[in-house]
Amino acid sequence: MFDKDIWQEIFHSIKNNKLRTFLTGFSVGWGIFVLVMLLGSVKGMQNGFHSQFNDDATNSIFIRPGTTNKAYAGFEKDRKIQLRNDDVEYIKKSFADDYEHISGRMFKSTSARYKSETGSYSIQAVHPDHQIIEKTIVTDGRYINMNDLMSSSKVAVIGRKVGEDLFKEEDPIGKFVEFNGLLFRVIGIFIDEGDDNAERGIYAPITTYQKIYGNTDEIDGIALTYNSTYDLTKALEFSTRLENILKRRHKIAPEDQSGIRIWNYAQAFSDISSFTGVLQYIGIAVGILILIAGIVGIGNIMVFIIKERTKEIGIRKALGAVPGQIIKLVLLESVFITALSGFIGLFFATGILAIIGPMMNAPAFTNPSVSFSIVLTATIILVLAGLLAGLIPAMKAANIKPIVALRDDK
Repeated sequence: MFDKDIWQEIFHSIKNNKLRTFLTGFSVGWGIFVLVMLLGSVKGMQNGFHSQFNDDATNSIFIRPGTTNKAYAGFEKDRKIQLRNDDVEYIKKSFADDYEHISGRMFKSTSARYKSETGSYSIQAVHPDHQIIEKTIVTDGRYINMNDLMSSSKVAVIGRKVGEDLFKEEDPIGKFVEFNGLLFRVIGIFIDEGDDNAERGIYAPITTYQKIYGNTDEIDGIALTYNSTYDLTKALEFSTRLENILKRRHKIAPEDQSGIRIWNYAQAFSDISSFTGVLQYIGIAVGILILIAGIVGIGNIMVFIIKERTKEIGIRKALGAVPGQIIKLVLLESVFITALSGFIGLFFATGILAIIGPMMNAPAFTNPSVSFSIVLTATIILVLAGLLAGLIPAMKAANIKPIVALRDDK
């Protein structure tokens, strides 16, 4: 491998076949480039999906009522289902070992005013557990607590952008702001790492808004987290049990998918993993097919090179060169062309991803990149590809008989 004469011969051969070597090497480099870029893109999609879900606990389940599309138990179809406080309590009692945190939810909108500043925002009226379910990060002050809930306090936790809109440079904590003409005291400021728009939202105690809207016990939905020790199978099984029991409770046909809608993060992550997994396999398949085309090209060029150097190989063998030396010469040349071309493609692909990856932060496509294991695997593939491309030509060269080679006029 470190024989100077062998490498001089390799470079001499490449020099005499510049265009053919370049065109063949280009196909290998392009194959590696496409392979790495495709795998990097799949990783970018995975990052994008995960960043979208980053603002919620990964073991979350969200329940929303709907309208039935089937008649059942004496009720006509198109019946609007209404969840209430006792649905939350019923889940607590029925699934004590299955859930960890739970909160009712009310969704309202409000016109907010502080001094001369105004704005329109969405409000979620929730229980204290909602902070953990949605992974809400409070940077100043505090979140809603049980005392706020028990006393139906007019307090609010506002998003960072709400604070910037209404309070400008002032510290919002402890200040009173009008929500639809009612004074609420700001007790906290939150940020949301997964969604900047969420920072234009407001949290308030659910009991406060139920009292404001006519002492109702109605809620718009339920959010909960299931037992964090559950695997995908157990999580989906719990979700099914939860759906079935709520359908029975609200007299909804078992096959009716519109009356109660349950969204389970476990299923979402499973679907996303399957989807990106398929994309990854497609990317690998496409890259390998292009790489195979390059390998065939390199094998082809090596066959021509062997044919052109038949007399030279015959002389070598006549002077005592053994088949192993001839095979080594051909394989080294093949590996060198393949590896050099592939590393150039690998360098450009990883370089592009390293430069543009951190700048890409779209909702479904974030920081495309490749791991060290992919780079290492690509390197191994390159070496093996070079060996494979040169194997048949090398065996052909090793089998050349000196007498035949020396009388070859070509």
